[in-house]
Amino acid sequence: MRHITTHDTPATGLRGIGDTSWQPRGACHGMDPRDADAVFFPLPRDHAAIAEAKELCSLCPVRRDCLTYALEHDLQEGVWGGLTEAERRPWHKGLSQRLDYSRVIAFFNGRDVHLTEAERAVVIDHAYVRGWRADRLAAALQISHKHARDLLRQVANKVFDRDLTLGVPPNPYKKKGKQAAGNRPAVTRPGTKRPQHQPVEPRSVKSTSVQSPFGKAA
Repeated sequence: MRHITTHDTPATGLRGIGDTSWQPRGACHGMDPRDADAVFFPLPRDHAAIAEAKELCSLCPVRRDCLTYALEHDLQEGVWGGLTEAERRPWHKGLSQRLDYSRVIAFFNGRDVHLTEAERAVVIDHAYVRGWRADRLAAALQISHKHARDLLRQVANKVFDRDLTLGVPPNPYKKKGKQAAGNRPAVTRPGTKRPQHQPVEPRSVKSTSVQSPFGKAA
């Protein structure tokens, strides 16, 4: 807690959305180190001190970043993000399965996010839907090209199996094409009769060809 409250700590390069750049905006920033330790590291049964720490955290604009920082760095003691060590214990146990879509969105916006297993699976699925290539996914997740290619192939197989099980909706353009082909008039070869259900369109005949026999008789 002392390195948070005494000075503006620069970014450390840790892969997490809760990096140290949020610390200067914390409500506890600038407190005396001894006072900060007394407030945010109370005894487990010192309810008055715990209530005081939570009250200060409730006014903090970066409370969520503080909680994320504690979870990612496995800080078991003290009050972080308005939660005591006992209240954060279930979060620590289920950290690998935590799914925070704001972190997923931050990843696609270019942030260097330390993803959990569940968030990583969502990122890979969305990368496949967005048409990412293996080289782009490899650079984003900092993995090998072969690994990224295998991950995208697994998603492609999963989508294929889903469509095969649930069924793919029919393509309306294919239906229209079949109907258009069925409405076309049948082409008959020379010397064959047309079907009776299809009327024969009258042809335009010149008047000279009709009156020519009468002219010869005259």
